[in-house]
Amino acid sequence: MSVKLTNAQIAWRAAQDIPDGAYVNLGIGFPEMVAKFKPEGREVIYHTENGILDFGEAPPVGAEDWDLINAGKKAVTLNPGASFFHHADSFAMVRGGHLDVAILGAYEIAENGDLANWSTGPGSVPAVGGAMDLVHGARRVCVITDHTTKDGRPKLLKRCRLPLTGVGCVTTVYTSLAVIDIVASRFVLREKLAGISFDELQALTEAELVVEGAVKDLIVPEV
Repeated sequence: MSVKLTNAQIAWRAAQDIPDGAYVNLGIGFPEMVAKFKPEGREVIYHTENGILDFGEAPPVGAEDWDLINAGKKAVTLNPGASFFHHADSFAMVRGGHLDVAILGAYEIAENGDLANWSTGPGSVPAVGGAMDLVHGARRVCVITDHTTKDGRPKLLKRCRLPLTGVGCVTTVYTSLAVIDIVASRFVLREKLAGISFDELQALTEAELVVEGAVKDLIVPEV
């Protein structure tokens, strides 16, 4: 599929749906990009598992303070009023339901909301981090991902085949082709790129895509 969003555009689209005043955890790697696209005038309080609440943008190259890092070991800055706490307290926040949104990457997502994002199976190097806590502690769990694997296989499945991170936990999927909510164990299509037909999108999705009402065009800027 030649027409698709870049990772930056997927991250931009996901950022637009974060509510004002939300407490948010971003997964390591690709999901960290979401922080770059916070809408102007909107307050988002970012949490990181290693013990910072309300960190800010990445510092300029050469100005890093390597005592200030996120869970992905990337340098961050602090917003006024930011706080530090023990790793155990950080996970108490997660497990206690104090996060509004968690945004994670994925290997596979099932139509019932199951998520596989920590292991590709036998022979892989597991790297679960805090994902298993996040997917059941956050009020809303969003996934950002390419719609298919590098070799063109669907990532949105009837059932996950890889080891699960969480069961029935995903609420919304932002892909390189569409925005899809998971409602009553179904993939409900909300937005899609204008350059791809519904049938073409369905052919790249193993599970059935359900349409409820109008499907909007997925429109993003060049970022």
